[in-house]
Amino acid sequence: MTFKFKSQATSDILMLSAHAQALLQHIGKSSDAKGILTPEEMPAALNALKSLAGEEPSAEPPASRDKQDDQPDEVAVDLRRRAWPLIQMIETAQAAKEPIVWGV
Repeated sequence: MTFKFKSQATSDILMLSAHAQALLQHIGKSSDAKGILTPEEMPAALNALKSLAGEEPSAEPPASRDKQDDQPDEVAVDLRRRAWPLIQMIETAQAAKEPIVWGV
């Protein structure tokens, strides 16, 4: 199952329910099927998401693998990296003074 985050200021973001629920709980929101993040709540949400432990997201592509290496990547994606699109959405929506909603 997926969550769809929407805002008038940005494109929609689709996220797996487990990841979306973990991020919503981290910012103090209910992980119910429907919700809203108002512009007034966004500074606290940004601080909470940016304080997540993990590696800093990077725009650089991962190093290329050897083509003969058939082993799958075993690098787990931490919650901080999964939060990055939501962080960008919140920053854009906050600048435009638009809320973010999900489940509607």
